[in-house]
Amino acid sequence: MEDLFGGAAPYYAKYRTRPGVPAIEHLAMTFGGDSVVLDLGCGPGTIAIPLSGRVREVLAVDPDEEMLAEGRRLAPRERNIRWIEADSTRLRELPAFDHVVMGRSFHWMDRRAVLAELDALLPGHGVVVLVGPTREPREEPWEPVTRRVRDEFGVNTFSASSSFQATGEHHDDVLATSPFSVLDRAHYVERQVYDLDAVIGLQLSYSYSAPARLGARLAAFKEEARRQLLAANPSGRWELETVTEVLTARRPPRSP
Repeated sequence: MEDLFGGAAPYYAKYRTRPGVPAIEHLAMTFGGDSVVLDLGCGPGTIAIPLSGRVREVLAVDPDEEMLAEGRRLAPRERNIRWIEADSTRLRELPAFDHVVMGRSFHWMDRRAVLAELDALLPGHGVVVLVGPTREPREEPWEPVTRRVRDEFGVNTFSASSSFQATGEHHDDVLATSPFSVLDRAHYVERQVYDLDAVIGLQLSYSYSAPARLGARLAAFKEEARRQLLAANPSGRWELETVTEVLTARRPPRSP
């Protein structure tokens, strides 16, 4: 999956939904101020940057150097973030960590293999936390239009071995049969307004319609998306309620 998010980093950083302050506070309380947290699949630091002020150190790990470079650009003064180019198959090469957080990255991984590896690496109190949409997310109001445009340009999703795309098995079900089977969840609701540029920018943040995949057709894609979105909604403005779920997975308590 070379160039999976090629050219997407600035769009990802600007237009992807960020966990709000309550979600970051939840993570900080879960991890504790003296913890080293692995943000696995960190992207441009969507979680790592706001979390870094609340823990001892964040290991911000991603296989995409463009994403890491964008994160470094956005957080040049954050001294307790280590930006590391690696992926979920190289966990044993990383510095030691106390907890793991993943935001919209777990679905690309061989999830059972990653959880088994984390069971070997995390201390007894270590937890795995997923931050993202709920199990049944609402479809964004512009999605019927943007999906049609993506279909017209022939950009489709990738599949990864044992990933959600490949198996259709939800994260909850994978976790429930893993070493981290005790689940706790919290939901945080925000209302957001998207304009036309934000909706188009969001499309360019996705792996399947990232600039590298569109190549020379990028300008045409943006123009066609703009045309069809305005035809469907001349105001060029969309309001929606987003729900961020913080799903904490712990090991069961040991029998005495």
